[in-house]
This record gives sequence, structure tokens and C-alpha cells, in this order.
Amino acid sequence: MNSKPFKIPQSVLVIIHTADLQVLLLRRVGSMAGVDYWQPVTGSKDAEDETWVQTAIREVGEETGIDAHHPDCTLRDWNLENIYPIYPQWLHRYAPGIRMNTEHVLSLQVPSYTNITLSPREHSAYAWHDWREAAERCYSISNSEAILWLPRFLHP
Repeated sequence: MNSKPFKIPQSVLVIIHTADLQVLLLRRVGSMAGVDYWQPVTGSKDAEDETWVQTAIREVGEETGIDAHHPDCTLRDWNLENIYPIYPQWLHRYAPGIRMNTEHVLSLQVPSYTNITLSPREHSAYAWHDWREAAERCYSISNSEAILWLPRFLHP
């Protein structure tokens, strides 16, 4: 029997970046197929009524220690969603019959001097990369594509 509540199949993808488009990537604890698994901040809603912005702010704080409410930070909701199948190895985390996840994309612009404090249970390292290089390093195609869209969402 599953003692933990099922995950909600609604998550955020938050591209954290500086004004000069340096993007923060986090190395996930463990690897996928023996390859380092680099990604931006991602995470599921804790409750059905949690808003996308609330989820993004919470996940950014939990995974990086960044306070998205800080006056030097700018959170942007891209009003863009990716819908994709959940990897088979993660299906047990969701209610029976749930096979798809909706991922809402946002970005968070931070000052270049921002300190990062990782959650050691989730990530083992972080690195800042030029946005193009960051897109190449991501394991997930949806993460890479979102990073490639970053300049368009900052300078429409």
C-alpha cells in the first residue's frame, strides 16, 4: 500500500537566469542511464488549488534557496504548457490510470550575485551556463526547448 499521497500530475518548469542569459542548471541526484541528469528547477503542485506561481516560488526556494519574492528577482509566467507522458519508472508515484503530466513554464530573472543553496536530497551540483549551452546540457527535451525560448520571452 502507498503510504505517501499520490503526486499531482501538474508541475512547473522554472528557468532561472541572469539578465545576460546565464541559466542555472541543477544536477539531479542519481543518474539516468549512467548520464548526468542536468535540469532547471522542476516540481509538482503540492495541492490542486496551489497556483502555478505559488508552486514555482515554493520549488525555487526548496531546490535553490532563492527567494523569488526578493525585489531584485522577476518571475515571469510564460502561460505556456507542455503535456507529456510520465516516464514508466515514475508511474507508481501517481494515482492509478494517470499517464500524462502538464508542465507549466515560468522564468525567474535573478541578479548575477545570487547565492545558491541546493537541496542535497534532490541535487548534487549546480552550474551557470550561457542559455544555448544550458539547452544542450539538459536531459529533457522540454527543458531544452524552454531554455531556447528564453530570449523571446524576455524581449518579445
